[in-house]
Amino acid sequence: MDTTIDPSYVHGYSEREARRLGDQADTLADLLHAGTAYPPGSDVLEVGCGVGAQTAHLVRNSPGARLVAVDVSAESLAQARERVPGVEWHRADLFDLPFADGTFDHLFVCFVLEHLRDPQGALSSLRRVLRPGGTITVIEGDHGSAFFHPDSARARAVIGHLVALQAAGGGDGLIGRRLQPLLSAAGYEGVEVRPRTVYADRTRPALVEGFTRDTFTAMVEAVRDGAVAAGLTTGDAFDRGVTDLRRTAEDGGTFHYTFFKGQAVKPSP
Repeated sequence: MDTTIDPSYVHGYSEREARRLGDQADTLADLLHAGTAYPPGSDVLEVGCGVGAQTAHLVRNSPGARLVAVDVSAESLAQARERVPGVEWHRADLFDLPFADGTFDHLFVCFVLEHLRDPQGALSSLRRVLRPGGTITVIEGDHGSAFFHPDSARARAVIGHLVALQAAGGGDGLIGRRLQPLLSAAGYEGVEVRPRTVYADRTRPALVEGFTRDTFTAMVEAVRDGAVAAGLTTGDAFDRGVTDLRRTAEDGGTFHYTFFKGQAVKPSP
């Protein structure tokens, strides 16, 4: 590929976004990576590694595995190399991976499918580099699972603008609920999808700070200019929605969100 970034990535490639990805990965590490550890000597491919935020936790949990990571963005890969040592990095399109058939024992795909026009096709394409009997792990969010107190139509509206912008770029901010049928239709067997729920209130200050404020609200805030430019809202209306969303991280506020983690196997011939 001859571009350094993927224009369909709704969140952008700013330093702020890189920090948000790191905050998200670190805050949710126990939740999302529980049950994911690869045995020594196994070959693991992380697809869409971005700035290496999730890669760091894969390396930590599977110290004896050989980890290879790919991303379409040269800029993100440069940051990933600085963040995580001991990983083999490649710039590549997931639909055209530079690996032989059956190279890997395991695939890890986190927060990637939501940005793709053809997520089922992507999963089918990835099956080529996975050995028969190898596993794939896929993690996605679902912005429709967000609910909170105090409830606010304005806050729900700005979340809706994020979903709409992602859809306009060919992605799907509600993809978490689709993981099971997507993996099955892509030809995997033994598909199992389970929810991983985040709930934050004042008794869980690390989640309030790391997820409600620095992950979810920050993600919504970042699409303000895009939402206004697309004619979805005005700047003032968007700002009022974000203000209401921030109140869910204050005393008396609560916030809930669900991620979906799918695991499946490539069938033997």
